[in-house]
Amino acid sequence: MNRRGFFAALPALAATATAFAVPDPKTTMGSEVFDWNSIPEKTTSYGKVRSFFNSPTATLENLELHVTTLNPGKAPHPPHRHPNEEMLIIQQGMVEALQNGDWKSVGPGSVIFNASNQLHGVRNNSAAPAVYHVINWKTAATPAR
Repeated sequence: MNRRGFFAALPALAATATAFAVPDPKTTMGSEVFDWNSIPEKTTSYGKVRSFFNSPTATLENLELHVTTLNPGKAPHPPHRHPNEEMLIIQQGMVEALQNGDWKSVGPGSVIFNASNQLHGVRNNSAAPAVYHVINWKTAATPAR
C-alpha cells in the first residue's frame, strides 16, 4: 500500500476501531452503593434535590437518579414531555401527577411512570413537603426527540 492509499483508508480504519471500542470503565457506572448521608442536598426554588448519579451503564446509554423534596404549593417545572422514560416513587407526602390529561393524587409507596414524549407533570398541593425518587433512563431505542 502506498502513502496515498494509507491515508485514504485511515477514516475507515478509525470508524472500524470506534465500532468495536470497549466502553471506558471510568465513564460506565458499575455496581456501587450510594449512602444517603453522603449525597449533598441542594436548595432549589421549589424545595431540595439530592443527585445520586447520572451516567451510562453497561446496558443503558444513561441512568439518572435524584430525590426531590417538593415544598407545599410547588411544582419543579411546568408540565412537559421528553424522549426518555422516567419513573417517580413517592416516599412521603402527597403529590398530584398529570397523566393522560388528568391530575391524579398519590401518596407514599405510589409509582408514577412517564412514557416517552407524553405530557406529564407533578405538583404538591398539600400542606406538607413531599419526597419522591426520580429514575430516568435512556437506551438505544430512546427517540432523539
